[in-house]
Amino acid sequence: MNIAIVTRWAGLVAASLALVAAPVSAQQIETVDPNLVIDGDLEGETTTPQVPADNGDGWITPEYDTSTQSPETPRPSLDLPSSRYDSLPEDSTTTTAPATTAANDDTYAEDDLIGAAEGLFGKGAEGLARLIEDILAKQGQPNGYIVGREGGGAFIVGVRYGSGTLHHKIEGNKPVYWTGPSIGLDAGANAANTFVLVYNLYDTEELFERFPAGEGQAYFVGGFNVSYLRRGDIVLIPIRVGAGLRLGINAGYMRFSHKQRWLPF
Repeated sequence: MNIAIVTRWAGLVAASLALVAAPVSAQQIETVDPNLVIDGDLEGETTTPQVPADNGDGWITPEYDTSTQSPETPRPSLDLPSSRYDSLPEDSTTTTAPATTAANDDTYAEDDLIGAAEGLFGKGAEGLARLIEDILAKQGQPNGYIVGREGGGAFIVGVRYGSGTLHHKIEGNKPVYWTGPSIGLDAGANAANTFVLVYNLYDTEELFERFPAGEGQAYFVGGFNVSYLRRGDIVLIPIRVGAGLRLGINAGYMRFSHKQRWLPF
């Protein structure tokens, strides 16, 4: 009984070994030289890399797999980091502040001066606007002006007394008085409105001095008499009506004061 069982198990084991040994025996054992395999792999990989071609407009056309892609195949978008300019609105434009100079802030414009002069001589006075335009074209814009009246008399030697208001761009308005002797071929008495353009007066106290006539020059435009006076850097250009003959003398000057003075010198 036991011999039969042992014989059966021995047959099963022999059959199993035969099944396992059959595929192993069918395989062929191949010997490989590792150095030759490595050299062969390196030789197969030494190929010239493919460089995308320039399409003529400065852009590089990327290669794509013709088996799975076509020129119409959408390419993936690049997720680039946001730029610091992305926060600017599309319609934002660079604006430049108006160029304003200190001179424009510290001086009177042409319209202001013409308006003040027309208030003194009368609006529409013949040649007044053109006269002021010509003076500003040559001298520039003043930082002050005087609006007033004056009167006097003369026989060879004359005197002049005047009073008015100084308008200063920085220091505001203040009353002023002036006197002035003259020597010339004139006689009689007169009264005239006076409009004085004031240049380079940065401290109004510097006005209260004597201002000699610039080489005694005076000229006439449309019934207006214009003269030129200077002391240091301060320039005065009085514009008068009706007192022309008394300004054509080198010895004339104007002396300004805070209060009315009776002595003309």
